[in-house]
Amino acid sequence: MATSGVSRIVGQRLKSILTRSYSRISNSARVTCTNQLFALPKQHPSSIAFYSSAQANTATSQSGDAKLGDYEFQAETAQLLDIVAKSLYSENEIFIRELISNSSDALEKQRYQHLSQENDGVSDDDYEINIIVDKQENTITFQDNGIGMNSEDLISNLGVIARSGSKKFIEQLKSQGDGANSIIGQFGVGFYSAFMVGSKVVVYSKPHGDDSPGFMWSSEGGVSFSISEAQNVDPGTKIVIHLKPDCRKFATEDAVKGIVQKYNNFVGFPIKLNGTQLNTVQPLWTMGPSQIDEDMHLNFFRYMSGSTTDHYQYKLVYKTDAPLNIRSIFYVPESRPSLLDMSKESTSGVSLYSRKVLIQDKTEHLIPKWLRFVRGVVDSEDIPLNLSRELLQNSSLIAKIRDTITGRLIRFFKDQSKKDEEKYAVFHAAYKMFIAEGVMSESTQDKREEVAQLLRYETSLKPEGQSVSLDEYIKNMTDDQRNIFYLCAPSRQLAESSPYYEAVKSKKMEVLFCYDPFDEIMMLQLKTYRGKQLFSVENEIVADMFKDDKKTDTTDELVSPQMTKFKDWTKGVLGERVAEVKTTTKLDKHPAMVTVWEMGSVRHFLRSQYLVDPKGLSDKERGMLFKPVFQLNSNHPAVLKLSQIHETEPEISSLALEQLYENAMVSAGLIEDARPMVNRLNDLLTKILEKI
Repeated sequence: MATSGVSRIVGQRLKSILTRSYSRISNSARVTCTNQLFALPKQHPSSIAFYSSAQANTATSQSGDAKLGDYEFQAETAQLLDIVAKSLYSENEIFIRELISNSSDALEKQRYQHLSQENDGVSDDDYEINIIVDKQENTITFQDNGIGMNSEDLISNLGVIARSGSKKFIEQLKSQGDGANSIIGQFGVGFYSAFMVGSKVVVYSKPHGDDSPGFMWSSEGGVSFSISEAQNVDPGTKIVIHLKPDCRKFATEDAVKGIVQKYNNFVGFPIKLNGTQLNTVQPLWTMGPSQIDEDMHLNFFRYMSGSTTDHYQYKLVYKTDAPLNIRSIFYVPESRPSLLDMSKESTSGVSLYSRKVLIQDKTEHLIPKWLRFVRGVVDSEDIPLNLSRELLQNSSLIAKIRDTITGRLIRFFKDQSKKDEEKYAVFHAAYKMFIAEGVMSESTQDKREEVAQLLRYETSLKPEGQSVSLDEYIKNMTDDQRNIFYLCAPSRQLAESSPYYEAVKSKKMEVLFCYDPFDEIMMLQLKTYRGKQLFSVENEIVADMFKDDKKTDTTDELVSPQMTKFKDWTKGVLGERVAEVKTTTKLDKHPAMVTVWEMGSVRHFLRSQYLVDPKGLSDKERGMLFKPVFQLNSNHPAVLKLSQIHETEPEISSLALEQLYENAMVSAGLIEDARPMVNRLNDLLTKILEKI
């Protein structure tokens, strides 16, 4: 079942239990409480006390803070705890992320208290999070020297589900006109993730500057928890999780190290595992440009890309406060992606963080798929998350963030193309397929044209190796030119020797040369750019045929009777394979060409059809579907000779004409497999040699 489906089911179960639990509360209060818990993060989640008012074996602590002893869960709230602890998260490893986040918040609160109220003798360098794993005892322990809790705090924070002490702390600071951007917690449910892996959870805690011996909170996640005084408790909080038999891997250093570096590698305090610090990579996206040197960028890029040798070609540090608070950093790898990387269904290379804690690795929500070659991080304290902090909410807001980031990356690449054309040419050669994918995959014309700004093409009027953008092409257009003309060919040599370029060369118009197989489909998808229609030169030739203009020489007014007779004979030989036979004087080196309206679409159709059925369409089916026009160069020696001998040498003439026709079809890209013509060529050679 998909994670989103599970979350919906869990949410429904939680809401159902909450409604039953509050059956004794007034209707308005009950609705408010349940709705707040499942609302967007900007609203206040409700607090659900899940201990009974009837307490057994209680006694007042020496400090008089609260009663110690055993507390019973109510039946329905015990079930609620079970759901939150065991069904809310997609992976049980997330408990490490949640508990480290809680420790980070505790340290942040203590640091604020230290700076604003009193001197506890602890400097920033002393704050740290320690994780201790013990395979023999099958335990994992989290310890910090943060704010700490007394017995009353333990009951309030650990005995009440969905009461976020961190959120309350943030609200207090905001009411004082202060901020707390480093506080991670929002919902007050992260602690209970410990019960996903633990059969028993014991918490030791003590506030700084408190003379009491400290307190212990203990629960096996069933029907009760207990609170008692404890001796020799250091200021801060220590959580000891006795792992379930099937969760023994979390008592091993390798497993815990990988999880910490995946989710919490950028937490602002040292995280030590059995005495060794794990988080040594700095969150560069939170730092100022003057604080970051090239070595730091390179190390961070290699961390994000998982490579130890690769370099980045481009880097972008992007920060904005609208539409949301966003702190981000992006890199483009220098190494050219392989064909497998280009073609495979790979995921995004950008990870989503919230306050330096990983929310989604390689998220698919923040950049379009065509930008999957980009590596980086997007961090926002305002991104709306669901209760488990694994899924995003408010799709319209996420779409705005996506558009903002995508637009910024496109502007960055465009700026780089002007700053260093040679460097951009290297980037374009490596990532053009992704850019073309972006043009074809975007849903609106405005977005397609936005991506198309990054495309570069050689043209008929520029020397080989020099390319232009579509905007530069439009700038160079003549006043009477209305279209952007392009020609698809595998290379410049084939483009310049193409019969279609030859037929329009006399017009002196600039033609974009498109060498990649996907260019043609992309041009058909883009259709227009800046109000100019993208027009293939093949279509321009067809359009010329239908112009009622005496200046065009595609008409047959000056054709000799002999050539007219030859045309009729040609149509008889080719039959239904062609819709019409015409003569032209626009060709120079080529004896003939085939013209079809929207030839690019026809080629795409034939390729698709060939993949489905290698036999392809019959000649008759091609003629009926595409209505090709066969144009003969009336000045070419081969055509002139055929017009003279087609009556006296009908067999050789027919074979030669068939070859001229199929040569033209191959030049047009309308034949997928040219091997069948080999036998005819052999027959033609034999007949010619026999005449010698």
